[in-house]
Amino acid sequence: MTETVTDPVTFALVGYGGGARYFHAPIIEGAVGARLGFVVTTNPERAALARAEHEGVRVVASMAEAAAAGARAVAISTPAATHTALTDEAIALGLPVVCDKPFALDAASAGRTIEAARAAGVLLSPYQNRRWDSDLLTVRRVLADGELGDVVRFESAFERWDPTDPPAAGGGLLRDFGAHLVDQALHLFGPARSVSAQARGADGAETDFRLQLEHVGGVRTELSGSWKQSLPAPRFRLTGTRGTFVLDSPIDVQEEVLLSGRTPLSEGAAWGAEPRSRWGALALAGGTVRRVPSEPGRWPDFYTAFAAAVRGEGPVPVDPWDAFGTCVVVDAARASIADREVVHLKD
Repeated sequence: MTETVTDPVTFALVGYGGGARYFHAPIIEGAVGARLGFVVTTNPERAALARAEHEGVRVVASMAEAAAAGARAVAISTPAATHTALTDEAIALGLPVVCDKPFALDAASAGRTIEAARAAGVLLSPYQNRRWDSDLLTVRRVLADGELGDVVRFESAFERWDPTDPPAAGGGLLRDFGAHLVDQALHLFGPARSVSAQARGADGAETDFRLQLEHVGGVRTELSGSWKQSLPAPRFRLTGTRGTFVLDSPIDVQEEVLLSGRTPLSEGAAWGAEPRSRWGALALAGGTVRRVPSEPGRWPDFYTAFAAAVRGEGPVPVDPWDAFGTCVVVDAARASIADREVVHLKD
């Protein structure tokens, strides 16, 4: 956190609900080469909260006003149904844009927005911050070490208990939780050739879902998202020809810390560190079992990389076409639920 950049990118954060307040604002402020300069909201209570929590941040009513006042990029964290229109507005203003998940409500909308950004020469990246979760970074290291042999099955669960109904602002649990779970699976194992899915609850109002993906490379993935699960499944189970890796912790430590009011700036070098009690276990075929130290979570790396891209120093952290691929799988899952059939995807 001590590294500095002489030309930090000033972001305007669009929205100041729970997602913007906890998962964007403090992450932007903790990212090297980025600064939070503006919050865009017309809600008086949220405007007052933003001013109270971020000294020096200017609250404005529109992206255009933020751009005129010096914003160099925007981050959109608003209800899911508004993502496409607001992202398109940012592109029309020529502002590099980060859009929270779900990037769009369907693949067709995602594709149109990505093509609009390409035609305008505007940088665009979906906020898939959970590629920098402690647990996923640990899984990537375990895969790279090769002790599991050839991976045959990947199980990933994002389950929790909440007595309320899932918020409508997320676009439905499959689009909301599913955007992270599907993105992680495709990021690890490449594109899927088939999708099968089941859900409880109507489209856009699911309380839980399950997806089965067969990846082009042969790995089979099982994804589970639940809003009302009192005994969550392990976050990850990775099975190979020579062993299995299991990580039980249902929630990344960064989420816990942010919701408690601590931030990357307040935590410094301790940011993202998982306690030993939450490390995963690696069991090899000969009966050997050992704990595997968790990688530190690094959500600020997303905004560090995006700010660098704005300065012309590298690519965006997540390719927008990855969000299109995720939307394709989620659309297929919705079709599979409706028709009770396996959906086969084209190349």
